[in-house]
Amino acid sequence: MTAAGPETTWPAPACGTYDVAIIGLGYVGLPTALAFHAAGGRVLAVDVSAERLAKVRDGAVDLLESDRARLEAALNDDGFALVTDPSYASWARAVIICVPTPVTAQLVPDLRALAVACDAAVRQAVPGQVIILTSTSYVGCTEDLLAAPLAARGLRAGQDVFVAFSPERIDPGNDRYTHEVVPRVVGGTTPQCTAAAAKVLAHCTRNVHEVSSTGAAELTKLFENTFRAVNIALANEMAEVGRTLGLDIMEVIKAAATKPYGFMPFFPGPGAGGHCIPCDPHYLLWQLREKRLQTPVVTEAMAAIAGRPHRVVERVREVLSDAGLGLAGAHVLVLGVTYKPDVEDVRESPALEIMTSLLAGGATVAYHDPHVPEVRVGDQVLHSEDPSAVATDLVIVHTRHRAMDLGWLGEDRLVLDTTYRLSGPIRRAVL
Repeated sequence: MTAAGPETTWPAPACGTYDVAIIGLGYVGLPTALAFHAAGGRVLAVDVSAERLAKVRDGAVDLLESDRARLEAALNDDGFALVTDPSYASWARAVIICVPTPVTAQLVPDLRALAVACDAAVRQAVPGQVIILTSTSYVGCTEDLLAAPLAARGLRAGQDVFVAFSPERIDPGNDRYTHEVVPRVVGGTTPQCTAAAAKVLAHCTRNVHEVSSTGAAELTKLFENTFRAVNIALANEMAEVGRTLGLDIMEVIKAAATKPYGFMPFFPGPGAGGHCIPCDPHYLLWQLREKRLQTPVVTEAMAAIAGRPHRVVERVREVLSDAGLGLAGAHVLVLGVTYKPDVEDVRESPALEIMTSLLAGGATVAYHDPHVPEVRVGDQVLHSEDPSAVATDLVIVHTRHRAMDLGWLGEDRLVLDTTYRLSGPIRRAVL
């Protein structure tokens, strides 16, 4: 393989050796790098973690099959280089920042990775470069972490360099929406910045939607994920309404979705995970608290989402009680621990909080997930087990992967279906 390693030392070339440098090779950055390479671009892929780069080289990363094929092609091409040193970003015509923006345990933005990545881009920026931030953040972040520091270096946005925000729109595990087909929103610090960034993005997407400013693009991303959060919270609430009234909420959602206008189907579940729904709206709430603007709908929705795993545990107690059992001493098997189907990502997964609470309540907990061989729950490390061989008092269906066989579930197993999608001859309860 010809992809350069972190130990590689090259003579310093002029800006333009690479078409684009991607900073951060996680669930967003790596597919982004592969999309640009597949479009014919020369790509410098940067991640400060040597361990992450080793996994990329070995193909030991969570990717769609189409992206896996792209990775194999990229690793055998001199036009795709992997490095740990972000100073090489000065060799690229464009720099795209794709690092995680989580929240802390106190639900305030954790900007450490973003600040480091932006600082590196600013320090290595050269005249004529296009710098695009894609990581979700607060309104004004692009100005604070890129445009203003660049100006302090004497590089004016729109004249010397071109600065923009274009929110990522990657849906991990979903092969229906690739880079090429999903429109990209972009807003620059100046109209010249917007135009330059749009030209870069057009290399790997068919539709670029320009907005008037970085702030408009930043709020677009926050609005998108806040919209989803509010509707997920509503779907969860309506699911409990349906159960209380003895109605199948999935039937109701399917029926409502036949309306060709004014309704969009969202589905209930055990909670929201990943670094989007449970995190991104808090960037907006955090910023608005400083401005003393009340947002009760968003605030209550996020509280409901945060409380959903606790509701699952409450429902476990109820279902076990109806069967004449208590939580303490019960054997509970959790099926699927990732935050969504067909990915390996357990970040913010409701399953982790659910299992932690079950263990604290005295239950014996096991799990099965074909994508996650082991997982840390509190101070324990659990390993995926053969579900058909585990003695259980209750099975919690948390995440149903396509690779997961549930044929062994029968009437002899008591099941709490948090996906609302199981059918057949099982003893099924829902949230």
